[in-house]
Amino acid sequence: MRSEYLNFAPPLIGDEEVAEVVRTLRSGWITTGERAHDFEEAFADYVGAPAALAVNSATSAMHLALAALGIGEGDAVVSTTMTFTSTIHVIEHQRARPVLVDVEADTLNLDPNQVEAAVKRTKGVKAILPVHLYGHPADMNPIYEIAHRHGLAVIEDAAHALPARYQGRMIGAGVDFDQPNLVSFSFYATKNLTTGEGGMLTGPPHLIEPARMWSMHGMSHDAYDRYRSGGSWKYDVVLPGFKYNMPDLQAALGLVQLKRLNAMQRRRREIVARYDDAFGPLQELETPYERPHVESAWHIYLLRLRRERLRINRDSFIAELKHRNIGASVHFIPIHQLSYYRHRYGLSPAQFPVAQREFERMLSLPLSPAHSDEDVEDVIQAVSEIVRQNPSRMRTVA
Repeated sequence: MRSEYLNFAPPLIGDEEVAEVVRTLRSGWITTGERAHDFEEAFADYVGAPAALAVNSATSAMHLALAALGIGEGDAVVSTTMTFTSTIHVIEHQRARPVLVDVEADTLNLDPNQVEAAVKRTKGVKAILPVHLYGHPADMNPIYEIAHRHGLAVIEDAAHALPARYQGRMIGAGVDFDQPNLVSFSFYATKNLTTGEGGMLTGPPHLIEPARMWSMHGMSHDAYDRYRSGGSWKYDVVLPGFKYNMPDLQAALGLVQLKRLNAMQRRRREIVARYDDAFGPLQELETPYERPHVESAWHIYLLRLRRERLRINRDSFIAELKHRNIGASVHFIPIHQLSYYRHRYGLSPAQFPVAQREFERMLSLPLSPAHSDEDVEDVIQAVSEIVRQNPSRMRTVA
C-alpha cells in the first residue's frame, strides 16, 4: 500500500512555467495583453483554427459562443446527458432550453441518431452541442450532416479534447461546413494543458470577433488598447457583455504548456498503454474504447466494471482504492440525475438507459504526465488486487 495519497490528476508544472509567470509579473502588465494575444495566435496555429479567443474558462467560451450566435429565450439546443453540468448551464444562462439525448455505448458520446430524432420532435432548435467526452471525439460527420439539413449551428465542448483528432483533423481546426461552428477548450488544473483556470474559443473570425466583444463587457476596445502608448481612454459599450477575459498571467502558463504539450501527450499514452496491458486481460473490467478513425486526447482513463463478474459495486471499488491511497473519480453524474434539471424538465433514468447503465459501473483512474512509473504500478496493483479479492459468487462456483 502506498504511504502517500496519489492525486487523481496533478498538473505538470516545471521551472520554465514558473520563470515565464515571474517575467510576466515583472513586466508591468498582468491582465489581458500581449501574452494573451500571443497565446491565442499560438493555440490557433497549433490546432489549425482560423481564429481563437482566450477566456477564463471553457464554460465562458461556450456561453460566449451561444451569445455570439444570438441563441436565447425561446430557442433550444440539443446536447448530451453525459457531461459536466457547465455544458448545460450555459444554455440555461441564455434562457434557452437544453434538449438532452442518450449516448453511444462505446464512447459515451452523444448518439447522432438520437440527435436527429430530438431535432425533428423539438420546436426552436438552433444548435447542437456535442461533447468530446474523455478526449474521444464525438462522431462529427453525422452531426454536421444533421446540422446542415436543419440549418443549425454546432458548438463543440472540447474541454477534454486537446489534442484530439477526428479522421485526421485536429479538434478545433477549421472545417468545411456551411453552418456556424465554434469549439470550446478548457485549461482547468486537471486538463492536458493547464493555465490553472482558463479556456479558449476557436472558430471563424466573423464569429470570434463578436465573441471577443461579449467577453469584455461589450466594450468597443479593451483595457490594453486604452492604456498602452498611443491608446485612447474613450470607449463605447455596444452589448451587455460579460467579464470572461484571460489575463496575461494565465496566458504565460499556457504559452509554455503549449510548447510541452506533445511531450506531455506522449507520456499520457504511455500510461494508457500500461493500463490497457494490465487491465485488458481481466474479464471483470472493461477498458476504454478508441475508434479507428480518431486519436483520443486521453484526458480521462475510464474503467468500467463488469458487475456480473464482481461482488463489489463501483462506489465500494472507489472506496477500496482510496483505502489504498489511490485517488479515483467518476465522470460524470449524468445531467438527468441532477436535482435542478430532473425537476425542471421532468427527466428520469428511463429516458437515458445507456447513460444510466454505464454511469453505474464507471470510474476514472489517475492519469497525468506528472505520474511516475511507480505511481502507475501502484494503481495497477491496487486495481488488480481489488478485482482478485472480489470475485462474484457465480464465477467462484464456476
